[in-house]
Amino acid sequence: MKSLPTSSTRRGKPAPLPILCALVLLCAVLSMCLGAVSISPGEILPALLGEPESAAARIVRYARLPRTCGCLLAGAALAVSGAVIQSVLDNPLAAPNIIGVSSGAGLGAALCGALAPASAGALPAAAFAGALAAVLLVLFIAEKTGASRLTLVLAGVAVSGMFSAGIDAIVTLVPDALAGYADFRIGGLANLSMARIIPAFWVVLAALILVFSLAGELDVLMLGADTARSLGLRAKPLRLALLTLAAALAGAAVSFSGLIGFVGLIVPHIMRRLVGEDSFPLLAGCALGGAVCLTTCDLLARLLFAPYELPVGIVLSLAGGPFFLWLLIRRRGGRAP
Repeated sequence: MKSLPTSSTRRGKPAPLPILCALVLLCAVLSMCLGAVSISPGEILPALLGEPESAAARIVRYARLPRTCGCLLAGAALAVSGAVIQSVLDNPLAAPNIIGVSSGAGLGAALCGALAPASAGALPAAAFAGALAAVLLVLFIAEKTGASRLTLVLAGVAVSGMFSAGIDAIVTLVPDALAGYADFRIGGLANLSMARIIPAFWVVLAALILVFSLAGELDVLMLGADTARSLGLRAKPLRLALLTLAAALAGAAVSFSGLIGFVGLIVPHIMRRLVGEDSFPLLAGCALGGAVCLTTCDLLARLLFAPYELPVGIVLSLAGGPFFLWLLIRRRGGRAP
């Protein structure tokens, strides 16, 4: 397909992507260094490359490295998923946790744990199937009822509640379906291993490549279905493809991080103010900004009440809940967020 033009009204601002890259690197180093036991930056490379004999090497390799990679991967996936969902649904209040995508992924993960507990590699696929079911159900409700943006969000909240009830039922009937269920429900990145992250990494990588390859088409889709059709774009299949990719990103993140909320809501709004509306820089900014956001919140969760740790989902809910209410109030007042 030939490249499609975008509206001049959606031109992006100069993207601070180098600054975001530097922040990602800084957050990754701090995440490797800080915790119950502090490790100096100079010890990180020797710990990673040398023999795992010292205490610092064991901490870095088996605790800090998986946790840091999990933060970066889940943050990027959830933020890009949120940006795609908001753009496709033309709804700034939408996000994976708000419209039920995260809960659908959690239900898929719970079913996988109950029916095939030994198939750890199948967990991202099961979470993706649940996330896709949720997004398709919300989309079906919206198209059949001609729902307003706020009604669409309320439908998503209802779907999220149903899927959360399904997770509770599975865990009640099969207590071992989700190991560490409390952490999964709240969202947490402690006790991760690279073996849990790697299958999700390949799903996220493939989905991100496909999403970025469709950035030009997404720009045209955001101009409206009629305009997109007049330019030869098949709007409905494209919407379905993009929502499928958003579900894959959210499902892969949920498969190892639990039901982390609000990254997909907060980060896209911040990035739109920083880089503008053009899809490619916006998606790139969301990937980097999501990684920074989740890693920073995880650092706060482990340091604020040291030596005790909070699940990172609590920190995000404390920040994201007021942010969501602020968006609702601004939109009720007739102002753009």
